[in-house]
Amino acid sequence: MSDHICSAGCNHFSHLNDADLQAEFAEARHSLRSSISGTKVSGKAGTGGVTQRPLPSKKEGENVKHYYIPANKDTVHWGYFSKSMDPLVKLDSGDYATMEAVTHHSFDDYERMIQGDAGVESIFHWDKDSKAIDRRGAGPMDHPAGAGGGMGVHVCTGPVYVNGAEPGDVLEVRIIDTMQRPSSNPDYRGKSFGVNVAANWGLQYHNLITEPKQREVITVYEVDATSQQTIAKAIYNYRWTPQTDPSGRVHPTIDYPGIPVNRNLITPNYDVLKGYEIPVRPHFGMVTVAPAEADIVSSNPPSYTGGNFDNWRTGKGATCFFPVSVAGAMFSIGDPHASQGDAELCGTAIECSLTGLFQFILHKKADLPGTKLYGLDYPLLETASELIVHGFSSPNYLQEFAGAEDPSALIKGSLDTAMTDAFNKTRRFFMDTRNLSEDEAISLISISVDFGVTQVVDGNWGVHAIIRKDIFPK
Repeated sequence: MSDHICSAGCNHFSHLNDADLQAEFAEARHSLRSSISGTKVSGKAGTGGVTQRPLPSKKEGENVKHYYIPANKDTVHWGYFSKSMDPLVKLDSGDYATMEAVTHHSFDDYERMIQGDAGVESIFHWDKDSKAIDRRGAGPMDHPAGAGGGMGVHVCTGPVYVNGAEPGDVLEVRIIDTMQRPSSNPDYRGKSFGVNVAANWGLQYHNLITEPKQREVITVYEVDATSQQTIAKAIYNYRWTPQTDPSGRVHPTIDYPGIPVNRNLITPNYDVLKGYEIPVRPHFGMVTVAPAEADIVSSNPPSYTGGNFDNWRTGKGATCFFPVSVAGAMFSIGDPHASQGDAELCGTAIECSLTGLFQFILHKKADLPGTKLYGLDYPLLETASELIVHGFSSPNYLQEFAGAEDPSALIKGSLDTAMTDAFNKTRRFFMDTRNLSEDEAISLISISVDFGVTQVVDGNWGVHAIIRKDIFPK
């Protein structure tokens, strides 16, 4: 299997114009669907509404399927990845999946982001008698902040097992389309909402210049759910005040995901960012395959298998490439965003639930030499005009800090080491995949590659290198 740049007419894209496939996703733009016109898969995933159907064959012997994976308590895992989880579905290279992703910040505005949405309500249900999803994070179940300790915060949809994927292979994931999840509250019909949280893990938290210092502020944004507009507007903000969760724990700061916000304890400010229009660029902050180094891994720090690398370019039309380190790859998505700037400075983007249409292509290890995927040991992102290499403060923190109780706590976030890692990977990319000498690669990098700060808030800080594809020999 080669790694050619696919285009109209390529067999890998043979179903993109399938009328039923497009109609299903178009319908989802207007009303959430619990399933597609297909059959339920077996087991817990089927209970959660996961369905599949074959797509019309375009050539002899072809057997391509489309799966629909809604987000609910039976189809998500919260705050961690695991190579040992039971996958929701097992699909083949070439198959498609429409996957819903729910933001872990939904409870910051229950009325707009949870109320009336059965799937989201099932995920966030928590009262004094029951908690729908107990584990939230990779920490111990008896953690004082709550089960899992919030050591990993993202609501993750998956995992998806790709048949035939083995360590050493590369999984290509094409993001065909995205849509905002509409509010299910009839008072907000046709609208979608997200929140930006200036949080305690943001770069600003210890560098504020006005009182009160070390405050956390939630700003709620409105986005057009039908995608007819391309802007977001702030509605109101409020400062986090100590909240008591249904289990009786007090949270002075945002230290655990999915805490129900008591509206009686906050003061909304509707005089915020008047007249400002923020460009909407929907994307998934977290796309990942499972790492091999540990059985349960926090969703917070990104690593060589992807994860929470928070690049706003990971949206419609982009393609992600991941090194496979476990059988089946075990793909998951989460941390959906309506918009984000490079660096994600205050800790979050506009955290806004999304649905995506994905296609999965498996590249076997034996086919990688001589392609842009040769030697890939990091998440590589491709757009129509760019290849984007991702560097991190710790390229593989699970290996670097193997044996530690919490390897993520030992990462020293640094732009120096992230920049060095991004340079090293970019140099290797040109030398290994374009057959350049080291001197040629260094010159080309210095005069044509743009380096940027991906994020400084996920523990394992990121720097990306943008390689323009138009520099390559024609």
